[in-house]
Amino acid sequence: MRGMRTLLVLALTAASLPAHDVITTKLTYTREISRILAARCLSCHGANSSIALTTYEETRPWAVAIKEQVLSRSMPPWGAVKGFGHFAPDNALSQEELIIISAWVIGGAPKGDPALLPAAKTIAARQPPALTTALTVNTQLRLANPLVLAGVAPLPDATISDAKITATLPTGEIQPIVWLHNYQPAWRSTFRLASALRLPAGTVIEASAPLRFALKR
Repeated sequence: MRGMRTLLVLALTAASLPAHDVITTKLTYTREISRILAARCLSCHGANSSIALTTYEETRPWAVAIKEQVLSRSMPPWGAVKGFGHFAPDNALSQEELIIISAWVIGGAPKGDPALLPAAKTIAARQPPALTTALTVNTQLRLANPLVLAGVAPLPDATISDAKITATLPTGEIQPIVWLHNYQPAWRSTFRLASALRLPAGTVIEASAPLRFALKR
């Protein structure tokens, strides 16, 4: 009888314990996820933000939502297709980073060894000099003069679901600049080119859909 009571107490105690996710991945917050968040997310989701992601305890409740947001490319808010044009910085998550985040969440979102956390940054990242507007384009423009193009800033009044901005040189060569996808007007982004493009007079710069945008130098 005493043995039955002991088993009953143990069963009730086990039933009252919180459920835990089954861990099926070797990816961890401390080794992989914290570094991705630091590079891509903490500028908006720092310690004083409404949704802070600076620690595992802050991040874990949002794990599934984070996976859904990054796979849909809603976060981080970038609005450009990766690989079409080259930018610095490029805030879009790489395919590898998407896979890591997704696999971590599906695998139970484990914390990992705290000793593997990245060291806190003590020096703020140096901000590049601001670009100035050289020309404003309404969908298409032929350059009357040469232009050293350093960046592009979309100026839409509504969400841009899909629009490619390219430069067609007088030789017929086409240079990809930026491919906007689900770009929101509120983002007010400037896509800074990793290397400036030297465009000769006669170059046609155009968007594949109606779009107003600024050419930066």
